[in-house]
Amino acid sequence: MKKLNKFLSFDWEAFAKGKTFMVTECKPWLDYESKKVLGTKVGFIIIEDKTDYDVSEGETAVSNVWEKGVIKTRKEINIPEKSIIRPKGAVASVYGEFRNQLSIEAADITVITK
Repeated sequence: MKKLNKFLSFDWEAFAKGKTFMVTECKPWLDYESKKVLGTKVGFIIIEDKTDYDVSEGETAVSNVWEKGVIKTRKEINIPEKSIIRPKGAVASVYGEFRNQLSIEAADITVITK
C-alpha cells in the first residue's frame, strides 16, 4: 500500500507533557534548493522527562532525557543557548527507517527561562 504515512498522526502535546527542552543552537532554516531563509531551526535537548510511557512490568524503563531534536519555525528568532523553551502550535511527525526520528514545526517558540 502507498501513502500510509498520510494517515498516521503524532500527538505532540502528549509527547511534550512532562518534558523540559533546553536550547543548544539557533541557525537559519534554509530552503534546500534556493537557499532562501524560511525561518529558524532551534536545536534542543530534553533535560527532563516525566512522561509515563506505560511500560509493562518486566520491560526496561523508557526515558528520552538527553535526546536531541530540532524545532523549525517560520519566524526569524534568536534564542540564547541553554534557554528553556516551549514550542507553541507544534506539529510533529515520525519518520525514518526505524520510525525513531521526529520532525517538528512550530508556529512560535516561547522562552521560559534564559
